[in-house]
Amino acid sequence: MADMSYEKQADYERQWLFPPSLESLLPMDHPARMVREFVDALDLKALGFKERRGDDGRPSYAASLMLKVWLYGYMTKVRSTRGLERACRDSMGMLWLTGMNRPDHTSLWRFWDTNQEGIRKQFRQLLKMAVKLNLVEMVLHAVDGTKIFSQASEWKGWHRSTLEENLKKVETAIAEIMKQTAEKVGEKNGESGLPEDLQERQQLRAKIEEQLKQLDEIDRDHKLEGDPEARMMKCRKGTHFAYNAQAVVDEATGVIVAADVVNEESDNHQLAPMLEQVEENLGRVADQTVADNGYMALTELAKVEEKQYPVLVNLTEQQKEQEEGYAASRFEYDAEKDCCVCPQGQRLEFDGMKKREKAETYEVRVYRCQSYETCPVRWQCSSSKTGRTVQIHPNHASLVRQRIKQRDPAMRAMLKKRGATIEPVFGWSKIVMGLQRWSVRGKEKVRTQWILQCTALNLLRLYGRWSEGKFAFE
Repeated sequence: MADMSYEKQADYERQWLFPPSLESLLPMDHPARMVREFVDALDLKALGFKERRGDDGRPSYAASLMLKVWLYGYMTKVRSTRGLERACRDSMGMLWLTGMNRPDHTSLWRFWDTNQEGIRKQFRQLLKMAVKLNLVEMVLHAVDGTKIFSQASEWKGWHRSTLEENLKKVETAIAEIMKQTAEKVGEKNGESGLPEDLQERQQLRAKIEEQLKQLDEIDRDHKLEGDPEARMMKCRKGTHFAYNAQAVVDEATGVIVAADVVNEESDNHQLAPMLEQVEENLGRVADQTVADNGYMALTELAKVEEKQYPVLVNLTEQQKEQEEGYAASRFEYDAEKDCCVCPQGQRLEFDGMKKREKAETYEVRVYRCQSYETCPVRWQCSSSKTGRTVQIHPNHASLVRQRIKQRDPAMRAMLKKRGATIEPVFGWSKIVMGLQRWSVRGKEKVRTQWILQCTALNLLRLYGRWSEGKFAFE
């Protein structure tokens, strides 16, 4: 028999006798159908989405239609308004969601900009639906933050050290020009006008002085022109202007149960606010919440204890209990007798208060050894010539309770699950979804973008169960 194999070519002359509908072209388990089902289950008016009505101008697009476009766009890694506009012409999922309407990029941005509060609220609404459908477990949660670069160009950033160095150079140049000008006075028929290069440098000096003044007014050493709320933060690849995106993730399902953005450089004071948001979103916090040592601020630990939030925070080496040696953790604090007792059984008496200034300002109680001169382990304990001192934080009891809690092997096992629970979410968002730089400026807009991103990530996380028919949004 002859070889009947052949290559398939596009037949551009083929026509349908009865044109197919969009409904028949989109598979029943397509994620666009899930987006539509979710949005249609929302009460958008109650969430604060605005309706634009008027007798003049072009008809406005419904809030439900626009929200579907934004959600499906983020799920498919399309975040720009122009990219969404193209997708509404080219993407089968978008064509189906919009009913072949084609909102332009201006309409899309206007909707996003005027409905930020509603966009943030629908994230919480999705979580409430997920809890009702038993799609979130409350056994173990993990909290962490990740730095995402500002949209504005870092070349426009102001840095105090650089400005002060440039100011010195400009002043030196001005002094040199003034000296040369004084030597040449009268040589050109008595002309005494300022040289052009001197005028330029004086203008530059005035500009630098104004920038330094603005840094003084905000009491900071860095400022990014175009996005002044961004902060210089330590990222994986150096220090950059960025925002700190926070998230809490359910260990069993990978669902993000709380999300926020701050412009504080560290995570020190985010533990209580994030757990408060979890309680607001879900009705309660998990049986345990784990965090890395970036959240180890004793004031925050005391706050969550007061609210009876069960947490495990990875302690720094200085805060962990040491079996040997003379680490501070081996000095027992006796609040009733107002002293500390060292491993040798000697008392360290109260020596006064000391002010500490880090992320917060507070005073610690200082206890000093009185028998250091005769102590047989004096130099193993401390190299100080005036005796060993131990500082006790106002919330020292919270640290002790955390140490005791982490003696339990089951608790330590939970703490080890932190990285595997939350780090993949950040990796997925940054590497797979491509959100390594914000596309908007200002903390409130950045917060809206992050919450929209987290909503899309949650929908993708839930899609597998939805496509298998295990639940439906109602």
